[in-house]
Amino acid sequence: MSQPNITLYTTQTPNGIKISIALEELGLPYKVEKIDISKNTQKEDWFLKINPNGRIPALTDTFDDGQQIRLFESGSILEYLAERYDPDYKISFPKGTREYYEMKNWLFFQNAGLGPMQGQANHFGRYAPERIEYGVNRYVNESRRLYGVLDKHLAESKSGYIVGDHVSIADITHWGWVAAAGWAGLDIDEFPHVKAWEERMAQRPGVEKGRHVPSPHTIKDTLKDKAFADKRAAENRAWIQQGMQSDAKQSKA
Repeated sequence: MSQPNITLYTTQTPNGIKISIALEELGLPYKVEKIDISKNTQKEDWFLKINPNGRIPALTDTFDDGQQIRLFESGSILEYLAERYDPDYKISFPKGTREYYEMKNWLFFQNAGLGPMQGQANHFGRYAPERIEYGVNRYVNESRRLYGVLDKHLAESKSGYIVGDHVSIADITHWGWVAAAGWAGLDIDEFPHVKAWEERMAQRPGVEKGRHVPSPHTIKDTLKDKAFADKRAAENRAWIQQGMQSDAKQSKA
């Protein structure tokens, strides 16, 4: 197997910091290319060759044949890192074990459920040009339901981790989203086991270092100041709406 030659293309989002946290937990060397999504850098031709979907995070590495391999979609990247660079199972479990399949259950639970629903709650609550109560209620309530599923599961965990007796990509994939629950209009105090898990995870050196890539992770501080949070949402709303208009034009081209 070739030595890691990893470049992470990312920005400060819950999906972005999943990968830097995993890399730090594994102790892997990596380079960082900060992507300015407010300027649609992720839609530039050079980036689309890495991720044709025009989203972060993305990752490149040198494969066994000496050629570059591209990875996109955060869940796929986490699986790649675990399968390729985790022989000691620091953030995974041996393939074929019960824990391995349970880890994948929760990886997909987040990537196909909690993340998209919370992301839509963010959009309708913070970024939509007008407040649509049905949209806000739909996605906040579904996110709350999913948090309840996770809370019940963690209440039954003997180790305090989502799967097995140690941290895994099942934990890593959730952490950034849970840390940002308040941005989506969720009250983390409703989910005491999730809250306790999030706080324990935050004490890990790999999480602490990885969450600040490529820029400081400040969401909790932002949420303490409603006026500042509203100002930040308004600023983000402007470029998000512009990006949506650009995507609509490209889809018609």
